[in-house]
Amino acid sequence: MAHFLTPRLGVNIDHIATLRQLRGTAYPDLLSAAQIVENSGGEQITVHLREDRRHIQDADVKLLRKELKIPLNLEMAATDEMVRIACQVKPNWSCLVPEKRQELTTEGGLDLKKNFKNLKKAIPWLQKAGVRVSLFVEPSLEAVRLSHELGADAVELHTGRFCKSTSAFELKRIREASLEAKKLGLHAHAGHGLDYENIRFLSSLHLVEEYNIGHSIVCRAVLVGLERAVREMISSMLSP
Repeated sequence: MAHFLTPRLGVNIDHIATLRQLRGTAYPDLLSAAQIVENSGGEQITVHLREDRRHIQDADVKLLRKELKIPLNLEMAATDEMVRIACQVKPNWSCLVPEKRQELTTEGGLDLKKNFKNLKKAIPWLQKAGVRVSLFVEPSLEAVRLSHELGADAVELHTGRFCKSTSAFELKRIREASLEAKKLGLHAHAGHGLDYENIRFLSSLHLVEEYNIGHSIVCRAVLVGLERAVREMISSMLSP
């Protein structure tokens, strides 16, 4: 009898903070949004503390870690500043991502070869503080193997190319990378550009343990409310 993996939904709430920062107001309240996600079936909150602090602020991360009952996943660059913050706050997960000041959003996976030395320093530093580490990488066998060599706990597969094309080739890349991760003892997560339709294709693989999705959920929430938007995404994930 086949064993089907039931994936978790992590909801990225960065863009709720973006609305707040646009006017410098105290609303929308980020913790309230996170708690709605929590009460709607979301199993993780994801936030990206960027170097330029364009949306999530240091105080947000501390408050979320203190108040949430579900895990907190902190996306961050592998800089000394961010690693120190993560070691102090101790999120459940730290997802190390590439970061450029000019980008609208993360544009691709980490260049593991170029950043090997820096990652080799950051990963054990975080793990020693009790923070599990995932690396945001392209869905390739090489990236998964290098992530294992670096000592990461998980890979988060960049699904941007797949979401633009939903091609069989890109789906195959994600499938093979997920299988390789499982073979090497790594957790397989995925995210970037996922919406209510393309998530069905990935869910049909039954290989990815966790999806981190933000923009499409926040956009849907504008029309139907955050609770319904989260529940609809879970429904899409579970019935491909």
